[in-house]
Amino acid sequence: MLSTALRTLRTRWVTFVGSFVALSLGVALIAVMGLALASSLDAPDRAPERFAAAPVVVKGQDTLEVPTSIGDRTQKLAQPRPVPDDAVAKLRDLGTVVEDRSFEVRAEGGPGDLVGHPWSTAAFAPYELDAGRAPEAADEVVVSGDWARPGSRVRTDAGTVRVVGTVAGLGFEDAVFYTDTRAAELSPRSVQLVVDADAAAVREAVRGSGGVEVLTGNARRYADADPDRDSEALTAMNAMFGTAGGVTGFVSVFVVASTFAFAVAQRRREFGLLRTAGATPGQIRRMVLSEALVVGVLASATGCVLGSYGAPKLAEWAVDESLAPRWFGIGDYTWPYHMAFWTGLFVAVCGVLAASWRAGRTGPTEALREASVDTRAMTWGRWLFGAGLLITAAVTLALALVSDPSDLLHRKTYVSRPMVLITGVALLAPVLVRPLARLIAWLPAQLPGAAGMLVRENAAAGVRRTAAVAAPVLVTVALAGSLLGATATLNEAEATEVREQTAADFVVAPAGDAGFDEATLRKLRAVPGADVSATASSAVYVLEEGVALIRSDARAADPELLADTVRLPLAAGKVSELDDDSIIVNEEWEKHAVGERVDVWLGDGTKKSLKIAAVMTIGTGNNGVYVTPRNAPAAPVDRVDVRLADGADTAAVAAGLRDAVQASGGQVLTRDTWVRATYPETNRTTRMGFFLVLGIALLYTGISLANTMVMATSDRVRDLAVLRLAGATKWQVLRLVGAEALMVVTVGGVLGALVAALNLMGMWSALGLLSVWTSIEIPWATLGGAVGVCAVLAVISAVAPAGLSLRRRAVELAGVRE
Repeated sequence: MLSTALRTLRTRWVTFVGSFVALSLGVALIAVMGLALASSLDAPDRAPERFAAAPVVVKGQDTLEVPTSIGDRTQKLAQPRPVPDDAVAKLRDLGTVVEDRSFEVRAEGGPGDLVGHPWSTAAFAPYELDAGRAPEAADEVVVSGDWARPGSRVRTDAGTVRVVGTVAGLGFEDAVFYTDTRAAELSPRSVQLVVDADAAAVREAVRGSGGVEVLTGNARRYADADPDRDSEALTAMNAMFGTAGGVTGFVSVFVVASTFAFAVAQRRREFGLLRTAGATPGQIRRMVLSEALVVGVLASATGCVLGSYGAPKLAEWAVDESLAPRWFGIGDYTWPYHMAFWTGLFVAVCGVLAASWRAGRTGPTEALREASVDTRAMTWGRWLFGAGLLITAAVTLALALVSDPSDLLHRKTYVSRPMVLITGVALLAPVLVRPLARLIAWLPAQLPGAAGMLVRENAAAGVRRTAAVAAPVLVTVALAGSLLGATATLNEAEATEVREQTAADFVVAPAGDAGFDEATLRKLRAVPGADVSATASSAVYVLEEGVALIRSDARAADPELLADTVRLPLAAGKVSELDDDSIIVNEEWEKHAVGERVDVWLGDGTKKSLKIAAVMTIGTGNNGVYVTPRNAPAAPVDRVDVRLADGADTAAVAAGLRDAVQASGGQVLTRDTWVRATYPETNRTTRMGFFLVLGIALLYTGISLANTMVMATSDRVRDLAVLRLAGATKWQVLRLVGAEALMVVTVGGVLGALVAALNLMGMWSALGLLSVWTSIEIPWATLGGAVGVCAVLAVISAVAPAGLSLRRRAVELAGVRE
């Protein structure tokens, strides 16, 4: 059988080259994603940056630690605590103490991520002056880098300053150094300090101070800004590459299996002749499996080689797009190659197994008869698995809508659901192709001439060919519509929530992350005709089910003023019931009955028992909780809602608000402008991950579409010759072939759009159950572009081989046997 298989490979080289290309590219994609995912599992050890030369760093409590039955659970505090005053006094007796401060600085002509510090902390990096001198007055600064030179004046959000010195940048931040006194005015809170003393004595001095950490050696990196950025970057990369790997793996397996099954289905006439010549069903099956093994081994090995070249390119792209840290690269891993190779070989064998089993069971005469028209394109197994997948998708959707609609809004759900539907629809495609093709081609078939009728009948008669060629288009359109449509629909739902909940006429936002100071708030409250509600961002922590420490974003507000400027989506209770002993929660909390008490930890880690005053609906998951300012200690006021008093002049109030925030650089926005400014955007990593997925899927399915179309057209040389003998000109035949290609792409596009619509309808229903009624956002431009690219590829891939074959005489072509 192996020698027969090798001779068959040489004779039917077009079909096997097509299968080889599809499989090698599929294995390459799996290898690339596997290598990227493996390389994102571990981060290198990062050394201290700002405090590399500091003797000892003392850090106030910034982590909440709650003991549970299965171990301690931790969360980062929204408002870290400063080192207690009594501990600071003890530390000053041991040696010099330098308080550290970090705050955002916005400067004209400067980098967008400027950070301010006291000059006394510069020596701990260490920064060294390379020009000028240290700052001595409140309006003097030293900057890192070369964006400003000594003697220049720079306008900042805290006033105009004069650059008196520069230090060389160290790569991890763009710094602005003020005098210690001025830095303390700009950022009064200090949560960490440097002590020039023996580490053991320092630990003894802060013993019993409640969560205070003493950092020495490599542990000083935890005093740097965002010390967990490497692990967070790894988590983001794992999510991105995991999603991309899952989707591209599915696309690869789907297209490869479809291509191999189609390659076997094309050869029914050949199998019939072999059966007539005396070949047993087992011999045919062994021959087909031997061919699959030969192609599978060669293509999988080639795919692994291609993957080894493609993975570093993907890593470079991720670094260039700031999706990965600068240290990220592809490591020396072997398991992704094993996974890709054996997956490719397994899929190749499985792709031909069912088709070869059917070919072996078919009698000689029946096989010859089936070679002309697809009379039985569906097997019982295909019916069973296709219907089973669609029923599974419908049942899981119904259960989710009944039990937990919010689960349908999670990325893992709306990424995985389309795959089930795509597979189910693709398995049942032969049933859907014939009526769909007749419907699409109904109008062209009514036009004068036989072209429209031939397009319709060819597509309807060759359902296996139509389904196989339409499969890549189905995958591309379904994935693009489902993923991009889901994120766009969620963004619109969140914008709808903001629009419906904002009752203020104006919203005043601060220039930076520090929020408004008391002086600015007094000016805002003094504006005539303005009812001002200032709210601060914080967090509340609750222990769910006794083991899960959950963080909920919180807003601190005066309940009387809050009711006038915000329309909370209440399911029970009243906003007016909120006080210092209560909290407003949402229905997602384990305890959410009005009047019930719940134990929580505030943003600074203080534990309190609060009564539930009101309960909000879950919505898109961004409703959070509300507390009073007393229960959000040290939380910065980062939003001021303003409602016009009766009879107040809109223009006058707007002018007064702008005057009040002019010194601090705040923005005064109307309600509509605020809604537009806060329109949610998909996380950049998620967005780029989706584009990575869709880009790879479109590239791969485009190649597979062209590949399958060449295979299908090459198999129809005799049919084209018969048309020429019947009187059709060469250009009429080519136009017919191009029209058939467009028909097949249209069928795939319609089926893909159906899958995307079903997925988005499920999400829309979930949003409705969560009390968010919004429109379904369909990415028409993306879908149109994907279908257009597929149409161009399909037409070129069909017309080119047909044109080459028609260069021979029609009589010669008609004599060709498959």
